[in-house]
Amino acid sequence: MTKKVRIVVLAKQVPDTRNVGKDAMKEDGTVNRSALPAIFNPEDMNALEQALRIKDLLDDVEITLLTMGPGRAADIIREGLYRGADGGILLTDRKFAGADTLATSYALSQAIKKISPDIIIAGRQAIDGDTAQVGPQVAEKMGWPQITYAEEVLEVNDSKITIRRRLERGVETVTSPLPVLITVTATAAPCRPRHAKRLLKNKNARTMSELQAESLEQGNAYLIPEWGFNEIGGDEKSYGMSGSPTKVKKIENIILQAKESKILSSSDADIDMLVKELIASHTIG
Repeated sequence: MTKKVRIVVLAKQVPDTRNVGKDAMKEDGTVNRSALPAIFNPEDMNALEQALRIKDLLDDVEITLLTMGPGRAADIIREGLYRGADGGILLTDRKFAGADTLATSYALSQAIKKISPDIIIAGRQAIDGDTAQVGPQVAEKMGWPQITYAEEVLEVNDSKITIRRRLERGVETVTSPLPVLITVTATAAPCRPRHAKRLLKNKNARTMSELQAESLEQGNAYLIPEWGFNEIGGDEKSYGMSGSPTKVKKIENIILQAKESKILSSSDADIDMLVKELIASHTIG
């Protein structure tokens, strides 16, 4: 492959859903992200690893992390830089706030059109929504083919990519022309650890907003670009809550507790009894 291959990894900073409490939701129905610990969405880490593996295979690859969120979401761009990404862009604007998957995919697609990548890689879904909609919606807005449930990139050349994908009933190998959008499952390889030299090089990477808030000079540190509505353009009504037909009504933290237990043997009679009970209680079936 002679030309530079540009890869965009879609990543999201998500609230740690293991720590959902009474303050997890605002009165307007949006998630109160400031009340929850923030982490790098796990399947987006798997996606980053697949991008890095493509970079290992080819001579000239540029990986850009793209995330949308408040200023603190720059943390996951730094995390990506530590692990091998070449750069990152933070989409942040009050106009983007309260976006559902439709408005989020619109904003991401507008930014992606400006970047003009060859490959987009994203996690299958985010743990704060579990919808698995953003990746496919971005592909539709871009008019690109998509490969979902990807587990491993097997081969890449000038015009196509071959992927192994894991489905409920088995594994299949598919090939797609470039450009393409790929969503990666949690069964894919975990992301490689931070690289010490990259950590030292990028530990001071900041957005301009962070530099101003911390009263710091940029110096030789990597400046993380911040893009808002003015940078990516588009239909203002398609962003944020105005572009979001989905509204969250309520969030609950449900803890399931076992009130009784049964000890079952491996006999056909015990298994038959268990299945009948599960069907009767509508747990299955």
